[in-house]
Amino acid sequence: MQQPDYFANIAVTVAGALLEDIGSGDITAQLVPVSQQAHARVITREAAVICGRPWVDEVFRQIDPSVSVRWLVAEGQLVVANSTLFEVSGNARSLLTAERSALNFLQTLSAVATTASHYTNLVKHTQVKILDTRKTIPGLRLAQKYAVLCGGCHNHRIGLYDAYLIKENHIAACGSISSAITQARQLNPGRPVEVEVQNQAQLAEALAQQADTVMLDNFDLAGIKAAVAFTQGRTKLEASGGLNTQSLIAIAETGVDYISIGALTKHIKAVDLSMLFQ
Repeated sequence: MQQPDYFANIAVTVAGALLEDIGSGDITAQLVPVSQQAHARVITREAAVICGRPWVDEVFRQIDPSVSVRWLVAEGQLVVANSTLFEVSGNARSLLTAERSALNFLQTLSAVATTASHYTNLVKHTQVKILDTRKTIPGLRLAQKYAVLCGGCHNHRIGLYDAYLIKENHIAACGSISSAITQARQLNPGRPVEVEVQNQAQLAEALAQQADTVMLDNFDLAGIKAAVAFTQGRTKLEASGGLNTQSLIAIAETGVDYISIGALTKHIKAVDLSMLFQ
């Protein structure tokens, strides 16, 4: 699959965030003299993998291009609690108006990157690749998938358009796995075809039809080991469903190629950030 331009829609995404926050105007910032200048720093209250610099920069650019943003950490860098992440200087009203939207992007994307880093470190002794899913915050698909990469994990398909994922309901509607794969190859030759299977009989059918990847949906550990042995490298295997930190390690050690985890993007806890005026 071709890697997307993760930054293609930053301007639109940021504009939407600012519109919902500012509306007809920041009435509280109007309490500050119009010409007052200020300097502030943003700190993290907890350890985190920092991600989201381009979105933060775009927030300040759209609010006031004259604001200076000076980053003290690199994108994807692991920082400790109470680290200063960046400093901003400029019109005080502009800094106050931009503050929440900028921190919302940074706390969310850093949370994804931090979670991804945690998962990838758990299985770094294996060859498995941890994948994200489409279970993302609406409007932040590309941003969250970019954050997954910053944390050391990998992207599954970006949307419904770039690869097939033939699931239980598709199979039922098409009549069989064989029929679904045949139609997929005819409609979009060259697009990756992945099939979700519930048991070894379906796995055998998917292998016979030369699926590019087979997703083992909610297989127990013994079932995953049996599937790896049965497949013998004839296709890529992806484990999915019902994972926790303990089962993740055991599944990674079975020899599957991928493990997909929706929690990378949907169960995140925002990183605690603060902007402090100097």
